[in-house]
Amino acid sequence: MSATDSIVRLKEQELTVNDDILAVARGRLRAEADAVASLIDTVDDSLVTAASLILSGTGKLFIGGSGTSGTVARRMAHILSVTGTPSLPFSPMDGLHGASGAITAADIVLLISNGGASDEVVQLARIARGRGARVISLSRSHSTPLALLADHSVAVAVQPVADIGGIVATGITIAQSAWGDALAEVLMRGRGYTWAEFMTTHPAGAVGRLEDLPADADRIIIPAYREVAS
Repeated sequence: MSATDSIVRLKEQELTVNDDILAVARGRLRAEADAVASLIDTVDDSLVTAASLILSGTGKLFIGGSGTSGTVARRMAHILSVTGTPSLPFSPMDGLHGASGAITAADIVLLISNGGASDEVVQLARIARGRGARVISLSRSHSTPLALLADHSVAVAVQPVADIGGIVATGITIAQSAWGDALAEVLMRGRGYTWAEFMTTHPAGAVGRLEDLPADADRIIIPAYREVAS
């Protein structure tokens, strides 16, 4: 075999390896994109009720979760704050070590847990309700321990293939985040929050240098929240 033939064969092998790698990467992206796309048909009135409940609040909106759900909570609190709904990320574990003293009867606590059974998240829900706050759960079904404790339950679920190995919380956290983004825009429009208001809290970075702002979105009417007797 000539040196030229060897080089050609090596390049062919590299192409095959790269194709295999890209197939894995594309498969992961496709699975997670499908997980988000499926929300389009499954999002329901529970989002409307969550928006109504949040708008009715007179205190703080805490958003918490553990592990990857905690990452979703921090992102969601930021996006909501940016779009006109002041929110604070909250650690359930810290809540069990005294931080739950920040929760009052005027507050709303949104807790995220796919399985809805993390001990510290469920305990925090009990503490929050005991202090008079209203609790929103975001878990995979309305029958999780967290959902059953909450004043209002939202269910966001994905197929096992959406998560790496059906175990690592990849697709589910992206779906939860996308649901939070949908909630953020609904609340932004419900409040009539303008881009001029947005700019007052975002003077830095490339966004802060924008001179031509988009037109304000049409305002929507969010129905008043009504307590449901348990």
